[in-house]
Amino acid sequence: MVFWRTKSKQPRKQRKVLYTAPKHVRYKMMSAHLSKDLREKYGIRSLPIRKGDVVRVMRGKYRGHEGKVAEVDRSRYYIYVEGVTIKKADGTAVLRPIHPSKVMIVKLDLSDKWRLKILERKGVSEEMIESASEESAEEKVEETNVEKIETPAEEA
Repeated sequence: MVFWRTKSKQPRKQRKVLYTAPKHVRYKMMSAHLSKDLREKYGIRSLPIRKGDVVRVMRGKYRGHEGKVAEVDRSRYYIYVEGVTIKKADGTAVLRPIHPSKVMIVKLDLSDKWRLKILERKGVSEEMIESASEESAEEKVEETNVEKIETPAEEA
């Protein structure tokens, strides 16, 4: 049974589907478009957002901001992007919730084997997936090396 597709176009039934959908169905509802580069590279238009992806905010006060997805809240249909913060009344900064339809995926996190299976299912060639996952692995190695070099310098 498909929860998020109903034959009825009545708004009350569409809202009911949205509010009563289980978490595994909400995951697919929380999809975002890929950037033009990624769209040309993989030949697909959109993918569900997950933690670790780099996104660009396309609407609202934070338009143009790019950051890594810190958290995905399926119960509220929101994502939290690093660097997009608001100040609370007591002065502490908290991440601001953003709806996934208002962002565009700029860089995919391909460290998860399930994500790779999704790409294969959508028709992306295995060679392309392997090259992309190797690139992401190299970038992670570079990030860890940079962090290790910077950490002792900060302490001194």
